[in-house]
Amino acid sequence: MSQSIQSHRKDEHVFLAEKFFAPQAKAGFDDVRLLHDPLPETAVADVSVTPALFDWEWPFFINAMTGGSQQTGRYNEQLATIAAHTGLAMATGSQAVALKEPDLASTFQVVRAADPDGFLISNLGANKTPAQAETAIKMLRANALEIHLNAVQELIMPEGDRDFHWLTNLQRIIAASPVPVIVKEVGFGMTKEALVKLRQAGAKYVDVGGKGGTNFAQIEGVRRQDDDYTALADFGQSTVESLLEAQDSGLTVLATGGVRTPLDVVKALRLGASAVGISGLVLHWLIQEGPAAAEAHLTAWQRQLPALLALLGAKNLTTLRQVPVVFSPALVNYAQQRNLKLPY
Repeated sequence: MSQSIQSHRKDEHVFLAEKFFAPQAKAGFDDVRLLHDPLPETAVADVSVTPALFDWEWPFFINAMTGGSQQTGRYNEQLATIAAHTGLAMATGSQAVALKEPDLASTFQVVRAADPDGFLISNLGANKTPAQAETAIKMLRANALEIHLNAVQELIMPEGDRDFHWLTNLQRIIAASPVPVIVKEVGFGMTKEALVKLRQAGAKYVDVGGKGGTNFAQIEGVRRQDDDYTALADFGQSTVESLLEAQDSGLTVLATGGVRTPLDVVKALRLGASAVGISGLVLHWLIQEGPAAAEAHLTAWQRQLPALLALLGAKNLTTLRQVPVVFSPALVNYAQQRNLKLPY
């Protein structure tokens, strides 16, 4: 079967995401220091890392990446198998291609086949209809739906959309969805103003999707041959800046973008995230080391997370938000200019 332009784009995205993968991400986590107390008065065995989110056991998950081509379908199956073994939730990449080409639905349906009892998250753009969202949910028998906001990516993408009137449509999707809806940025972060608009539209869950990880401005810039958008490669708010923007949003906040270590997860949780998504790093492990090694990395994170909380004297994710923290001058300056409350 010949490959369509849309399906080929899925392979291009994965290839370029791996090509530009940066082991040392710039998501702002270096601007956050958790202070060491040599007398934590805790025990690892007494720590709970269960989040107050859905029925999840772990406060981190495998976030949206793949599906829509034969190769990315294989990645989806491998990731879902890892999710089943580790008990982690998982989101697929955008299913829009499967709405246009039903033959590609199998590259997403393999996820449910590989993880029949897991928490799986469908994924579509904000310009889709409530009926299309329902189709995507049924395709995976999904437990939740991610609606991604990707204006920067669409703008740079040669074949991308140029109309970003999404809010009313997003409100309709949220109102009609039979499962929880997570509104997600794809790597350029969020502002407090955007979060107010999302809450007014009925959103309850947001993934701030900050700058610092997979960079779709960089990826789409390579694919585009006419206009030069390289200046947007550093555009947007980092994951940490976005978490500060979300402090008083009244929403359940998730954080994705440039997460490279279990300590990054802990820092994001300390700053108010209920859960943390990992995308590019898991894909990097999968491509470079294989499924068994990727799974081993994630199980190591599962061992380390309660150990790190114990080290900080936190018995659960609620008390973690009370541990001492120090912010860099640059981050303090950002918060002051944006009139944001710092969670000391």
